[in-house]
Amino acid sequence: MQGNFKDLHYARTSVYSLQYHLIIVTKYRRGVLVGPVKQELEELLRSLASQFGMKIEEMEIMPDHVHLLVDAVPKYSISSIMKGLKGVTARMLFMHHPEIKNKLWGGHLWQPSYFAVTVSERSEEQIREYIRHQKPNPAKESKDNDQIT
Repeated sequence: MQGNFKDLHYARTSVYSLQYHLIIVTKYRRGVLVGPVKQELEELLRSLASQFGMKIEEMEIMPDHVHLLVDAVPKYSISSIMKGLKGVTARMLFMHHPEIKNKLWGGHLWQPSYFAVTVSERSEEQIREYIRHQKPNPAKESKDNDQIT
């Protein structure tokens, strides 16, 4: 069995390899994840992932959504991970960057839904490439920056 999996993790009662492609989207697809907001979000996501025992393998923050490729542990469900990531990042970003509330209504940074899919060894490199090539459109990012004031 070990020959089929490149990165097995060993715990006291389990052996696992859990990778997920996660996507979270801003409310109303507003392009508020730019500049210092984007930088702080990246730091927050890395810190929170570590607290959940996850490793972020790839990350790309677009103005209106985030792609993550994570290596997770079976201790936490995807729904609890996403609830934690979305809740803490929204709270911290609103606290440190109140100007983003001007583009959002109702006090919500994220859409209530999220995307999560398991990643196999066969699809991992394809997903890594897909995330790496999710670069913001400079014209759209510039336009979105102008609207944050």
